[in-house]
Order: sequence, then C-alpha cells, then structure tokens
Amino acid sequence: MSKKYFGTDGIRGRVGEYPITPDFMLKLGWAAGMAFRKMGACKVLVGKDTRISGYMFESALEAGLTSAGADVMLLGPMPTPAIAYLTRTFQAQAGIVISASHNPHDDNGIKFFSGQGTKLPDDIELMIEELLDTPMTVVESSKIGKVSRINDASGRYIEFCKGSVPTGTSFSGLKIVVDCAHGATYKVAPSVFRELGADVVVLSAQPNGLNINHNCGSTHTEALQAAVLAEQADLGIAFDGDGDRVLMVDHTGTVVDGDELLFIIARDLHGRGKLKGGVVGTLMSNLGLELALADLDIPFVRANVGDRYVISELLERDWVIGGENSGHIVCFDHTTTGDAIIAALQVLMALKARNEGLAQSRQALRKCPQVLINVRFGGGVNPLEHAQVKQASERVTEAMAGRGRVLLRKSGTEPLVRVMVEGEDEAQVRGYAEELAKLVTEVSA
Repeated sequence: MSKKYFGTDGIRGRVGEYPITPDFMLKLGWAAGMAFRKMGACKVLVGKDTRISGYMFESALEAGLTSAGADVMLLGPMPTPAIAYLTRTFQAQAGIVISASHNPHDDNGIKFFSGQGTKLPDDIELMIEELLDTPMTVVESSKIGKVSRINDASGRYIEFCKGSVPTGTSFSGLKIVVDCAHGATYKVAPSVFRELGADVVVLSAQPNGLNINHNCGSTHTEALQAAVLAEQADLGIAFDGDGDRVLMVDHTGTVVDGDELLFIIARDLHGRGKLKGGVVGTLMSNLGLELALADLDIPFVRANVGDRYVISELLERDWVIGGENSGHIVCFDHTTTGDAIIAALQVLMALKARNEGLAQSRQALRKCPQVLINVRFGGGVNPLEHAQVKQASERVTEAMAGRGRVLLRKSGTEPLVRVMVEGEDEAQVRGYAEELAKLVTEVSA
C-alpha cells in the first residue's frame, strides 16, 4: 500500500506549503498519539534542529499529541541520532524529530523513531496516515497528556558519544576544526571532541534560525577547507544541520567523502576482527570503495539510495556498518541509526590505531571517475524500459569487463533520468555517459 505523506525519510517540504503547515502538524501529532496509544501507555520525545519554524511545529505537535492522551517530553535542539538514542533510554513509545536535515531554513519536516530508536515500521506509518483522514477528537480532560522538558539531554548524549570509544581514549595533540552548520550539533559536537582531549576550533555554531546549512556544513565545505589550512589543523569535520551526516577535510584541505570514511572505519574493524560480515553501500557508492574492500576480502552489497534502505540491508544481513557517499554512516555496533558524531569518532579511532593522518589513511581507496548526467523527460513512457536503452546499457557494462558500471535511475522528485557511468578511465567513462544520455534523450522525445 503506497503512502500519501511519508517518504523515505519522513515528511518534508517547504514551510507554509501543505503539508508543512501548523494545522497539519497539529493533526499529525494527534494521529501519531492515537496510533502510539494503541500500544499502551504513551510517552513521546520531541526534538528539533535550529530552524526558526521548529518552534511553531513543536507547539503544534505538542498540542496534537497531548489531545490524544500522549505524554510529551521536549528535548529542544538536538541531533537526530540523539533523539533516537534518548527515545530508547527513556523507554518512550516513539521519538519525533522536527528537521529538514541538510536543506535550507525555509524547508522543514518530521521524522519518527520507534521505541527501539529505529525507523518507524511501515504498518505504524500507514496507521498514522489512515488516522489523518479521520476527524480529530480530544480525549476526556483527565486523560490529556502532560508535557515536560528534559534539561540534561545534551549531557546524556555527550556521554553516550564518548562511550563509543574505549575508556581512557585521548585525542590530545590532535587539532580539529569542527563545522556545526549552525545546526543541531552546535552545542554537543564541540564538547564531545574537547572532552576527549582534542584542540577544537569551532565554525558555524551560532544558529539564528535562518542560517542553518547556509554556506557551511557538509553541503558547503569551502569555509571548513580554508579554516583547516589557516589553522594548520590535522583535519576538519563537517556536520549537516541535524547531525546525521559527516564529511571530513584532511590537512591539505581535500574533502574526504562518506565512501572514504566508510572504508577507513571498515578496514579498522576488519583489522581488529570486529567487522562481522561486510559493508553495505548504495547504488551511488563509488566503484573504488567496492574494489578497495574486495582487496581486503570484505564483502560489499549495494542498497537503494537512502539511509532507510542501508539500515534495512544491515538488519537483514546482521552486519554492523554501512553508509552513503553523502556522509550518512551507520555504525550498528554503537547505535541504531546514522550518527555523524559517532562515525567521526570511529574514524579518529582508526587513524589513531594506524598512527596515520587522514590524507594518508584514505589513499588505500582509489576513487573511480564517476560521470552523472541528468536527462529531462516528458514523464510519459519510461525511457529506462526502452529496448535500445537496455541494450546499450548492457553493452557498455560488458565493455568495462567488471572494472566499471552503469546506473540509470529515475529521480524520485523530478521528471529526470540520472545517467551515471563510472570506471577506471575518465575519458572512456565520460564518452559512455554522454552516449547513453543522448540515447535516453532521443527515446524520450
């Protein structure tokens, strides 16, 4: 059964445009409260990032949840993975995150976590959607939910993050620049690294409700790259607005993406005999990651794009690590969802164990040239089902003889076909990508 409101990562859109409106959030809070109450006594944690609209939606959700008889515990601005963690530790029925992740301030959204700190199951999302289409009611006055605020939420999460590295670990002597994207990590991330002994220079940690992700963080690393060079730091760490994505910058100012960070962590776990299975990437993971892991005899599988699918694959295989090149990295040996601070700590531990800098450690992975061309089509006939396109894709794949790959996929949000080719020879890859893009254009006309 298809969903009306929930996408792969909750409900997201532009503030003020349906469904990202206060009246919808009121009804969503009520529907969620009614659904969770069917499982018994209901306690729901609510956290948010630093966008100005978070206050408005927090109030609307609070009213809706309490009208359904759910008790609400407010966390204030906290990273998305912190809300997953605290939902588990407070034994709540669910956690709600008000965030649009790496998007600008004029977007917002809602993400849910189950009582286990995992993505909400499909059947609960469908139940909430069904309730959204029914008239809103209010429980009798004596059963209206209560609201409280968790004042020590930041401290609890800081200690949890520090607990993901061995007791006594010190990063003394390491100089790090941390870019918090004016987002949800602005308080906790600098504290975690400082308390573990690092010399920390902080960027973009003055949120004003409007500057989240603006020319900073993991989507705009230029300021971080410049600061690492200016400060002569060992490395830089860039978070996104809600703290579930991380990218790094080495001492030369070069960006280190999620594929490379995933490799560094996986290689360290493998070397210590703690990998447990293999690594989950996505359809967009660079071929170089797959080849570098193969050189270490580490299994690698690809999930659909989206951390929801990475997590699903990890659970199915009982593996412990996976991620995306965008910087969503899931370390199941420590937490239940993508956590940027936890992932960054695992990279630092791997560097410390090998006594290497980030620039040196990433060299074992040689990224393959990857060419992506977006082709607009009319939205009628699916060009990916066209016989000529299929034949051409198979021919190119065969020509690269296992040292390259072709990925053709439709965008989930626009009438676009994404034509991606990667391999070891950049000129060859670009030629194949342009050939396939031209063919997709022709059959779409």
